[in-house]
Amino acid sequence: MALPKSRAPMKAMKGSKKAVKHMGKAAIAAAIAEEHALKKGVCSKIMNSLAALAATEIKKTGKFVIPGVTRLQTRVKPATQAGKREIFGKEVMVKAKPAKTIVKAYPVAAIKKSI
Repeated sequence: MALPKSRAPMKAMKGSKKAVKHMGKAAIAAAIAEEHALKKGVCSKIMNSLAALAATEIKKTGKFVIPGVTRLQTRVKPATQAGKREIFGKEVMVKAKPAKTIVKAYPVAAIKKSI
């Protein structure tokens, strides 16, 4: 006796696509070095100094722009009160959390349009 279509066994799912690896720091440094005829180590040091500069500038002013790439900006996340919250249909006691400053990254419009 054959099963009706609604009760037929399900077919196995196809494997999901393999995750595409993003460029790491070494790969970016190598690409820049090749394009501008520099040593890979020099490009790596430039990237380190850019990261350090961004960290100090964002701490000082709250905003840092890498032209043509992104804008980093700080935002104050407000404090949360302790109490009961409904999470996934269950009532859970939640601890209070203090306000904190977070860093947000906003891509440049040209990058948004290119995707």
